Amino acid sequence: MQPEVRERVLLAYKRIAEVDRPEVWITLRDENDVLAEATALERALEAGADLPLAGVLVAVKDNIDVAGLPTTAACPEFTYAPTESATAIERLTSQGALVLGKTNLDQFATGLVGTRSPYGAVRCAWDPTLVSGGSSSGSAAAVALGIVDIGIGTDTAGSGRVPAAFHGLVGIKTSLGIVPNTGVVPACADYDCVTVLAHDLGSATAAMKVMTGPTMTDPRSRAWPADVRLAAAPNPRVAVPRGEDLASLSPAYRRAFEETVAGLAEKGFTHVEVDISGLLDAAKLLYDGAIVAQRYSAVGKFLDTAPAGADPTVAAIVGSAAGPSAHRYVDDLEALARAETAARALLSGVDGLLLPTTTEHPTIAGVQSDPIGINRRLGTFTNFCNLLDMAAVAVPGAPTLDGSPFGVMFVVPAFEDQIAIDLAARLGGSASPSLIDDGIEVLAVGAHLRGFPVHHQLTERGARFSGEVTTSADYRLVDLHTTPPKPGLVRREGDGAPIAGELYRMSAAALGTFLAGLPAPMGLGPVELSDGRWVTGFCCAHDAAEKGTDITEYGGWRAYCTALNLAGAQTGRGLPPSVATRTASSPSTVPMR
Repeated sequence: MQPEVRERVLLAYKRIAEVDRPEVWITLRDENDVLAEATALERALEAGADLPLAGVLVAVKDNIDVAGLPTTAACPEFTYAPTESATAIERLTSQGALVLGKTNLDQFATGLVGTRSPYGAVRCAWDPTLVSGGSSSGSAAAVALGIVDIGIGTDTAGSGRVPAAFHGLVGIKTSLGIVPNTGVVPACADYDCVTVLAHDLGSATAAMKVMTGPTMTDPRSRAWPADVRLAAAPNPRVAVPRGEDLASLSPAYRRAFEETVAGLAEKGFTHVEVDISGLLDAAKLLYDGAIVAQRYSAVGKFLDTAPAGADPTVAAIVGSAAGPSAHRYVDDLEALARAETAARALLSGVDGLLLPTTTEHPTIAGVQSDPIGINRRLGTFTNFCNLLDMAAVAVPGAPTLDGSPFGVMFVVPAFEDQIAIDLAARLGGSASPSLIDDGIEVLAVGAHLRGFPVHHQLTERGARFSGEVTTSADYRLVDLHTTPPKPGLVRREGDGAPIAGELYRMSAAALGTFLAGLPAPMGLGPVELSDGRWVTGFCCAHDAAEKGTDITEYGGWRAYCTALNLAGAQTGRGLPPSVATRTASSPSTVPMR
């Protein structure tokens, strides 16, 4: 991050004045107050503070608490003054992020258009006649207009993904509960998610990473499971919908989606068409079924008082949610459970599902003339996601013919969030940032290296490549003469050399199954790296090492195998002459520490 935090704040407020979009903000902080925080932040950095988000400017949707700023949920009569920030916001600011203010939204986060607010309809950043998309309308516009780095929103039915699509942004919606909802005004408490909007995947992931993690203050919050996959497959396979499932797309969006799919192969994807009609049917339960009762539970009694600032469309939707009976609600929960099981079966064998984010980009006038119908269409591909406990990452797809943004999203089952980020990065042609720090570092030095016979045992378990490394100078490498060929790493303090390898991160459960499947004479134990870290690495039985051939002089298995192949071609023999006569002298197995 840039150390000149004050300068970034000054530029942001200059930009606010330039764009003249007052409808973006419900509460904008005084510039001098933010500058004072920026000064304190610069001093902390000068003193050596480690603040990974230092100077990142943030806009917060006004249904999320920020201490010292009013929370309105876009309804003036609902306003209250929180003394504590939402858990997600507190985590961001504790790492150096600066909040500029609270942004406009579809009232009580009910809508995908960004027009349902007494504070004004939020206009699209690049065409003021078009909607910005909701309900996280102001946060998306603040990012797209170049005011802030990060927009924080919520997403129950697509409220973080739809405005991202309209503005060519990245929108990350995690698995339910991964980011706590403490301090968030509920829309549907079981299905609400705090989301991030940003110009690039790296910035969005960095912010989301800070916000994740369970808390006792949110009973619905969840931790990453012990078997979480930490990387997508090297050659990912994705599902795409059949043509008949895309009937709701506008012609421009249909063409853009087809172009995006046509470009998958050159990005390293393979794809298969699947029937998503079951997902589309499940999506209807969010508003057409009894699940909508959660909206009445959240704010229905307040809206029953008929506050003057209530948006009529929002009030009508929430008011109707008082009607469904308890047994209908139970029936819908049963239907969702079955649909979730079917969704997992549908995505079995693929890394994710690629969908258009939304169906069209309507005008503000169009939405005002048809506030329900257009909004319903916009949620066609987003509404089912939280109902079925899925995660999604929205990113730009191929633009429309006139160059307008078009968005797609990778949808994955719960806790496969990192997979969706990896797929999104591949589509965008960028390096994939890491969302999850959980897991155990594992050093591969032989047959599990990339390009070698059993590397797939790592990738099948979702192991994430962390980089090329070397051991400390206290190791020797031994060719064990097995089939398939593999080496053994042995520790010899004061009588070794650095050995090249690759570092991976695996979930605890994946490492357990990996260890259980290792054949004799292989095992796992602590290995010291050249930077002093100790990680889990391969070792071998003492007697196997004694019978092997010492190949330490090659500095690693890959170099040895290259030399072996060259020597075989030159001499007709399978082993370099300099190696054939050398054997390991009393090597020891890696000691457990």
